[in-house]
Amino acid sequence: MSARLIIVGPPGAGKGTQAGRIAEAVGVPAISTGDIFRKNVAEGTPLGVQAKAIMDAGEYVPDELTNELVKSRLAEADAEQGFLLDGYPRTVGQVAYLDALLAEQGTAVDAVVQLVADQDALVARLLKRAEEQGRTDDNEETIRRRQEVYTEQTAPIVAAYAERGLVLDIDGLGGIDEVGDRIQAALAARGITAGV
Repeated sequence: MSARLIIVGPPGAGKGTQAGRIAEAVGVPAISTGDIFRKNVAEGTPLGVQAKAIMDAGEYVPDELTNELVKSRLAEADAEQGFLLDGYPRTVGQVAYLDALLAEQGTAVDAVVQLVADQDALVARLLKRAEEQGRTDDNEETIRRRQEVYTEQTAPIVAAYAERGLVLDIDGLGGIDEVGDRIQAALAARGITAGV
């Protein structure tokens, strides 16, 4: 059996941390668009230069660039039996693109893990992380703008998946293991378990 999963939640909700844990437990690769963009920025690729200007403004990279990047990544051998997407899809247009891409392969998304958390708690978490890691892109104004962009652009995709009964709402506040246990229990209730 394979598992095609998505993890969503506002910036700072712990998607990256939990994505790695879920992917390892289920046996699929965790695919983070944020990591791919940061790698391109660090390497100074043409996409990276373009993406950096957009991300520095607290905005998201346009669908066309992101869709092509994800399509290429999902075509790699390790994603053949499934994947966990972190940071994609972010818009209704990306949902439609992913649906069409998976339909071509005779598959579909199995579940969407949504981490839910209080916005002020997330801002405090991100400011602390920025201080610890020296992340200049994480100041309060930029963080709050990312939260706004997330709500404006991403909330509709959750609604689209919720209509299909695919969304699993998980409390994202608490210890890493505590949140991870909540996620594993919700996935197990859907028949998605370790060693799938």
